[in-house]
Formats: sequence, structure tokens, C-alpha cells
Amino acid sequence: MKQVSQLVGFGYVDRFLKDEEIRTLLTAFFERYPMSDKRVLFIIPDSTRTAPVDRIFRVIQQLIGHQVSALDYLVALGTHPLMSEEALNRLVGVSSEERRSAFQGINIWNHRWDQPETFVEVGKISATETEELSDGRLSVEVLIRVNRLLLDYDQLIVLGPVFPHEVAGFSGGSKYFFPGVSGPEVINFTHWLGALETSYASIGVADTAVRRTIERAAAAIPVPKLALCLVTTHEGLAGIYAGEIQEAWRAAIELSKRHHIRYIAKPVQRVLSVLPEMYDDLWTGAKGMYKLEAVVADGGEIMIYAPHISEVSYTHGAMLDEIGYHVRDYFVKQWDQFKHYPWGVLAHSTHVSGLGDYVDGQETRRIKVTLATGISQERCTRLNLGYCDPKTINPAEWADRESEGVLLVPHAGEVLYRLREGED
Repeated sequence: MKQVSQLVGFGYVDRFLKDEEIRTLLTAFFERYPMSDKRVLFIIPDSTRTAPVDRIFRVIQQLIGHQVSALDYLVALGTHPLMSEEALNRLVGVSSEERRSAFQGINIWNHRWDQPETFVEVGKISATETEELSDGRLSVEVLIRVNRLLLDYDQLIVLGPVFPHEVAGFSGGSKYFFPGVSGPEVINFTHWLGALETSYASIGVADTAVRRTIERAAAAIPVPKLALCLVTTHEGLAGIYAGEIQEAWRAAIELSKRHHIRYIAKPVQRVLSVLPEMYDDLWTGAKGMYKLEAVVADGGEIMIYAPHISEVSYTHGAMLDEIGYHVRDYFVKQWDQFKHYPWGVLAHSTHVSGLGDYVDGQETRRIKVTLATGISQERCTRLNLGYCDPKTINPAEWADRESEGVLLVPHAGEVLYRLREGED
């Protein structure tokens, strides 16, 4: 019997949603999926994603706060730094006084990826299955562990945006479980699988080996799951699609393609990728490289301009200092030397470095990646990245020079650039 769609959603390419439209849509969603007397947990993004969680938080409280037996929020940090109480309040748009009064019954938790005791095993993916999921690239057993808080609820609801993504193809949906609130095993497996596929080949593609693995892992979570998939820009909320996770996510992808993929006529030699302050280290800000790699000519350069960034990774910085930044085959061809490092860290290293080769002990890269940040020249050299003093950069001097092979990208990190001849 064919399942009837329960999807609620709409979006626009030429304007943004008004508050009353958000309320109308969420009202319809909760009518189709009643939450009365249920314990409900929303999985939400941290501050490194553009999403109007604050606008939606209050509407949710008004619509179902009086109906449910619990209404809580878990921030899908993956392995990002923990958010302070002040930052959590700012994320959902409440004051500390409101947290203690009007919203005192609501918990807003960080995903404690740093505390192994907070995880619970919900299954395994066999070596045979990972080989099939990965198209033969990997064959290892993977433990599926998630934050044990998930099992304390009757209904899980992902609330987060969908963007082109360097590892999964597109973010959002079940990715809020893996890596959002998961243990390290699926994180490391999927990130290294993404590195083997390469960001260049995967970003902006809906069906990838990584996404298949994420959906397989999510199926092991024994709690009903729904999603509110958002399509956002730094200017506003363009769309919401609400319902069963995969259906809502795929609907959001179609609108995301319209907002978050930009085509240019020919390759450029140099890009100045200007990062917004929501990225506070290179680990998160490297999206300013991933989203632009495909439009840079062989031998060209991406310069990441972010004077406010002074750290490579607040979580993994020491490990990156050990291994540096290298192309995929640098690790693959010396696997015995590097296989004991967390695969997710190795993957980040390769994604930032981009395409390249490692032959006879010589590493070559298709393009150069240069940091114009608060990270010192000495550290950049040690990490195997280029350096430019950010004080010497005036972004305005890079503007309107595409005809010269120079591209300025303000607010970089969420819009994917592609060459027009590659348009589907």
C-alpha cells in the first residue's frame, strides 16, 4: 500500500517567510502529528549555522508547551565546543530571566560529546554492510552510539537548516543525529568515507555513500523521528518543510539548490573568502574553502579572510598540529602511520587541502589554500598552509573583478559555487 504524504511545507526563491506564515505552518504540522502528553525533544543546531531557532522556539512553546509532558532541546554539537548558558539562551532568543521564569520547565542541553558515559549503544553496522554502503571503499564494523537522552523521549524532532555539505552532500535531516548527537564511531567512519569520496565530488549531491550510512545509523534509533527542515540565508528564512525526516529533507534540498548554489561562467585564479564571525575557528570556518573549491582554476588560490579566527580547532587543534594539512593520498599511501588518529580529524585535513596527489614522497595540490587570519605565520607553515597578513587585505579591492579571474565572496561558508557548465 502506498504511503500518503503528510508533509507540510512551503518556500520561496524571491522572498522570506513572515511570522504568521511560520505559525500557520507549525500549527498544521502539530495538527498532523499531535504531541499531546508526549515527551518531546528537539535536536537543534549550534551558533555555527544560520537558522532562526529563536523565532521558531517561541512559536513551538505557544502551540504545544501546554500539551506535552516534556519539551526540551538538545544542541547537535557534533564535536564543536560546548556552548555557555548565555550562548544557549541567545540561541533560542530568551533572556536569563525568562529561562528562570517563563521557560523554567524547558531544558536546553549541550550534546556532551566529551563525556563517553553520556552515550548509549543502539546497534552496529557490520563490515559487510559498511562495504556495501561505501561502494567498497571501507569494510569495518561500526558501533552506533548516540546521546542517551534520546531514549528518554517519545518523539524526536530535528529542527535545523539544509545546506550543501562537504561530507554528506547536503546537511540537515538525519545528519543532526550523526554526527550531531552521536558517539565518535559513526562520526569518524562517515567523515573518512567522505574524505575518500572527496568533498569536490560530494558537495551539493543528495545521494552519497555518507548519506546512506547516516540514514542506516539513524534507523537504529528506537524512537519516532520527525523533522522541521529549514532553508535559510543570512537575510531570512526562505522555507520550512515539516514531516517525516527523509521526505522533509529532500523537499528542503530542492529549495536549497535555488538559494545555496551559485553558478559562475568560468574558473577564477584567486578567491577571497570572507568568513562571518559565527565561525570562530578553522574547523568550522573551513566551509569558506569547501564551498569555493570547484570554481578555482588549477594552480589557483583560495584565501580565507577571517582576522577574528586565531585557532585551528578548539577541539582538535593539538592533533592537527601533529598531522598538518595534506591531500587524501598523503594519508592513504601512509596509512599505517596515520590510521590510529581519529578519522574525522584526518578527513578535515584532506578537505581543507583539496584535491591533489602524493607520489614518490612528493605531495602536490591542485590549488593553494592561504589563511589571512589571526593564526600565526609560523603555525600556518608548520600546518602546511599558506599565510597572508590579514592587515594587508582590503576586501573592497577584490570586488567586481571576476573578469580578471578574481572573486570576492562575502559571508562565505553557506553558498556553494559551481561552474555554469556543470549545471544539471
